Amino acid sequence: MPDSRVHRFQGKVALVTGGASGMGAEASIRLAREGAAVAVVGLPDDPRAQDVVSQITDADGQAIYVGADVSREADCDAAAQAAVDEFGRLDLCIAAAGILHARYVSGEVSEDDPAPNNRDSHVINKPVEYWEKVLSVNLTGVMLTNRAVARRMIAQGEGGSIVNISSGAAKIPMAGGADYSVSKAGVWMLTRCIALELAPHNIRVNTVAPGVIDTPMAMGLSQNEERRAAFERFVPLGRLGEAEDIAEASLFLLSDHAGYITGQILHPDGGIFTG
Repeated sequence: MPDSRVHRFQGKVALVTGGASGMGAEASIRLAREGAAVAVVGLPDDPRAQDVVSQITDADGQAIYVGADVSREADCDAAAQAAVDEFGRLDLCIAAAGILHARYVSGEVSEDDPAPNNRDSHVINKPVEYWEKVLSVNLTGVMLTNRAVARRMIAQGEGGSIVNISSGAAKIPMAGGADYSVSKAGVWMLTRCIALELAPHNIRVNTVAPGVIDTPMAMGLSQNEERRAAFERFVPLGRLGEAEDIAEASLFLLSDHAGYITGQILHPDGGIFTG
């Protein structure tokens, strides 16, 4: 039987932030595979984002790379406009850009990674500028991305769908990672507020809050075999999630199959929040 999902985004245009790696890259590739033209947004001069675009175009898909810092309003507006200029419209968005801590570099592990025994990262010791950096990317960046794409969706007058990537850390406090947890909790409430505001325009806004996912951002949490095994024991399904798991959940919420769902949070977490 043919896969009914193959063409569910045919003729649609999507913008994906954090598209250079991990969940954003996987979602970009899958959107293109299912018919969407994709604006892959990564940091300026990030060759990984261009590589994602090449993977898409080499498979006869449509994609462009847009360099942007999502914490900057002008960059978010320019990214949304670039999608419209290139493909003529904008229908879908996944806001997946995020950082684990203020000096985070994707795929690298540093002494700043949140951990209970890293007291330098506790709130009472953390530099304010570190706190503000995480919130500017993880929370303000989502807001700026949402409104940049929503303004263009409203102008088109045909509705749209937005998915914001939060985290299970929004519900589980982390000693040493308060800025990250607070930013991700903020994404959930931001999603609910924006969903109410955009509902009259037939624009749906939802959140995906992953559990422990085996991506470059989680490298510091999972690369040690002993720590990885401990995390796997913590997950009822007995494994870390994959970027594919989050992409599938995100694309479901973007699609017409979720046409009556807005303002909700979905937890692809292997059962962590069953209790």
